[in-house]
Amino acid sequence: MPLHRVDQARQYAPDDLYALPGSFEPLPRYRIPEGTMPARAAYQLVHDELLLDGNSRQNLATFCTTWAEPEVQTIMAEALDKNLIDKDEYPQTAEIESRCVHILADLWHAPDGSSAVGCSTTGSSEAAMLAGLAMQRRWRARRRAAGQSTERPNLVCGPVQVCWEKFGRYFDVELRQIPLLPDSLTMRPEQLADYCDENTIGVVATLGVTFNGEYEPVAEIAGALDELQQRTGFDIPVHVDAASGGFVAPFLQPDLEWDFRLERVKSINASGHKFGLSPLGVGWAIWREAAYLPEELVFHVDYLGGDMPTFALNFSRPGGEVIAQYYNLVRLGRDGFTAVQEACAKVAARLADAIAELGPFSVLHDGRSGLPAVCWTLTRQPRPDSDDWTLYDLSERLRLRGWQVPTYPLPADRSDVAVQRVVVRHGVSRDLAELLLDDLKAALTDIRRRHLSGAEQQPGFHH
Repeated sequence: MPLHRVDQARQYAPDDLYALPGSFEPLPRYRIPEGTMPARAAYQLVHDELLLDGNSRQNLATFCTTWAEPEVQTIMAEALDKNLIDKDEYPQTAEIESRCVHILADLWHAPDGSSAVGCSTTGSSEAAMLAGLAMQRRWRARRRAAGQSTERPNLVCGPVQVCWEKFGRYFDVELRQIPLLPDSLTMRPEQLADYCDENTIGVVATLGVTFNGEYEPVAEIAGALDELQQRTGFDIPVHVDAASGGFVAPFLQPDLEWDFRLERVKSINASGHKFGLSPLGVGWAIWREAAYLPEELVFHVDYLGGDMPTFALNFSRPGGEVIAQYYNLVRLGRDGFTAVQEACAKVAARLADAIAELGPFSVLHDGRSGLPAVCWTLTRQPRPDSDDWTLYDLSERLRLRGWQVPTYPLPADRSDVAVQRVVVRHGVSRDLAELLLDDLKAALTDIRRRHLSGAEQQPGFHH
């Protein structure tokens, strides 16, 4: 039997990934390390830490894209070095961005021959703030021209995503959020007159309310503002926050008038990385005519070469997401987007029907209109001082199986009602929905058993 020297055996140890230099210590947390680490080891150790994140495909709270075709991943990698702001260096990426703007303006029925303008953004939040700034500046210019005060501008809306609260706080605009009526989950047109005045820079109508998935009645809102103008002279524009619905309504509800078919709608924002099916980091802001985007907000930059007009809250950003958006538009076309969104709506309807049959739930939105999402509440609302189980308990049990199903209260004047919501986006298949239903039934059985026996419920992990 041959003898082996220990030092000869050790010379092979560095070939093992977890024996490479740097793999014997925890990764740095507060200081940059003094030395280097092999790329292979650095990648694997960071990769291993990321295994502790949740599975994004099971995150049914998010509207954002969590699945993409391999070709999208390839084109994103190929665009790794493309800086979208540098239009002189990357003119074809700039051309692709322009094509997307024109395609979306047409999709949202910009008037024929109009001078519709727009830009890509890092998401709908930035797009919304840019649209808000345009409304604020146009209102201010009108007031100054009339010799009137420009103090205390306000923006009127219903239940909105937090980006609008940020806009109000960051840019010193009063956000007037209309509370929900007892029989409604959206802003109602008849409420507008009590909240609008000469200082109102605009009204935000949401096409796909975050809390429940319903569309606000944009055409009725525009009509109510037409009547208000006849009575008071207040000419108040409508901005449509179509963060999700902008890539759903044109394909699932093509006859619904919510966009530039309505004269009062002056601007629209949408998220390419939601139902636009693109990777995270792209949104769109479109104005029906160039006149509705004040020139003072557009900067012209020449120090990267050429003359680059830019309207954004940041500067350099990757071009890959915009390129991926264009890929999706040409890859799927109208027929493909329709097929994808119809599949999502069918899964949502199946989920809604099954949840309604479970007994303790009342479905508030079933995905057959509005967004492909399902929102429900308990048929009875537990009292704060009772030991009845709640939707929050159900969310905890579902987390044990990896599902992220959010529980939260409804907005103003309905905050006593807690709801749950599932977003059925691209990649949430019928099979995944059935697995969720199986786990939902098991969680209900377990919760009821624990409450009957008085056993303590073990909390799930919070991401």
